[in-house]
Order: sequence, then C-alpha cells, then structure tokens
Amino acid sequence: MTQNKHISTLVNDIYRLMETKEAEESVDVEAEIEKFGENMKVLMRTEFARDRKRDNRTLRLSNIGRDDKYLWNVVNGTETADKIKPHTYIKFMYGHLIEEMLLFLTRMSGHSVTDEQKVCMVEGIKGHMDCKIDGLVVDVKSASTYGFKKFKEGTLAMEDSFGYVDQIKAYAHACGETEFGWLAMDKANGHLTVLKYDLEDTQAPIHKHIKGSIEERIRHLKEMVKGEEPTVFCSDTVEEKNGNKKLGIKCSYCQYKKHCYPHVRAFAYSYGPKFLDKVIYEPRVQEIDIE
Repeated sequence: MTQNKHISTLVNDIYRLMETKEAEESVDVEAEIEKFGENMKVLMRTEFARDRKRDNRTLRLSNIGRDDKYLWNVVNGTETADKIKPHTYIKFMYGHLIEEMLLFLTRMSGHSVTDEQKVCMVEGIKGHMDCKIDGLVVDVKSASTYGFKKFKEGTLAMEDSFGYVDQIKAYAHACGETEFGWLAMDKANGHLTVLKYDLEDTQAPIHKHIKGSIEERIRHLKEMVKGEEPTVFCSDTVEEKNGNKKLGIKCSYCQYKKHCYPHVRAFAYSYGPKFLDKVIYEPRVQEIDIE
C-alpha cells in the first residue's frame, strides 16, 4: 500500500478508483480480488454454517452502547413476540456484503487495512473490531439516507440510537487509542463519508457526547443485568397532533417492544410501520400483527 496515504483522502480516492477503474500502482490487483473472494466465502460459510447456533444472551462489545433496559432483556432472555423478520436478516447480510466491498475498495485505492476482526477485550467483555484503516480504528457501516446524514454531518454521537459510539470506543480502548471513526455508505445511492472523533479533543463541541469511561460503562452493565429489570424506558413515546402516542425510534426497531408496551398496536403506512401505544384517532390504514 502507498505509505503516505491518510484516511482524510479515502473517500475521494475511492471515488477516483470507481471513475478510472485503475488501482494504485502499488496494489496487487489480482491478489486483492482473490482476498475479496475468500472473504466472501468466509461470510457465506458463517451465515449458513450448520453449527452456527450460539447463545446471544450475553454482553458483547458490539452491544454495550445500547440502553440498559434493552440489554437487561437480552441477557435475561426475555420472551418476545416481535421476532426478527426474514427480510431483516437479509438486510443484516447485505450490510456485511457492503462492508467487505468497502474494505476491498479501500485497499484497491492504496490505503492500508489492518487488524481485521481483531479480538478485543475490555473488563472481561469480548468483541471483534472491523479493522484499522491507515492506522485508525474504524467501523464500517451501511446506512439509510437518514442515518447516513448523521455520519456526514458529524452528529452521530448526539443521536446514537444503536450505541455505535460506545462500541467503537471499546475497540479503541482495547487498542490503546483515543481516536476512532467510521467509514459509512448510504446504501440507497452509494455516497461515502468518513467520520472521526478524538476523545482527547476536549474543545470539540461533540466531546460532551463522547466522553466518559468505557470501563465504567461495562462495569455498570455487568452489575445491572444481574438485578431487577430497569424501569426507565429506552426512549419516550412521542405525542402526535391528533393525541396518539407513537413509540420512539429506538423502541420501534426493538424486538422487546411488546414486552415493554403490552398494548402497542402496529399500523402499515406507505413509509413503513408505525407503532402506537395510545390510540385516540384510529389510523385509516391497515393494522398489522406484531409477531
């Protein structure tokens, strides 16, 4: 790989690669194509292995950024009626495919990719980091256009619904680093961006949203999941103009919504389902089962 490459030029370098279809001179194109193919094989074997069953009722570095109530239900095996749908599994797999493609394009554009799937451990909790790009601890993400905007504008930590910041903070901590970032793609149109945060930049406006000890967070979680279920919900319901109350974004995506909101109802709008905990005005769209 080119020695003087820096992640700040990564997006433009990938765009240039896609325009010209010419890799950096230092890149062994055939070797990178072979590596990409082998990585895809590994991904498919992992997805469809006959012995892939595992106990997901654990704390992992990939989920420690989620809210306490959600993690309590995960670890304690709370029954849920809201099972993960087949199309959601396809979406998850699609995200893994995009990740491999972006890392391939990163290497093809002359940037270094190291520490792929390196095992990280913090306070006895294990995880696997995506990689380092040009020496920076990086998570590779595919996002909706709405979600991509947070990466593009640098506001992710201000509305971190899925706990991405604590996740990558843990990976960085395990590597002895204070800087970390994301390579993100808008999966609807292919736009790319790189977002980088630095825990040591105390003057940055975002610092108040990312500061805090990740070790303390994990110690808290390990004790929390042993106790009674937290009473504080992950997000508040939102009152609409007609008096209905809908679940917040976090709760709408959560498989434990029926556990936390026993009377929740789902309605099929053109833009997707809306989950209502209080119905004053009956929506004029089809009601659907939560199952």
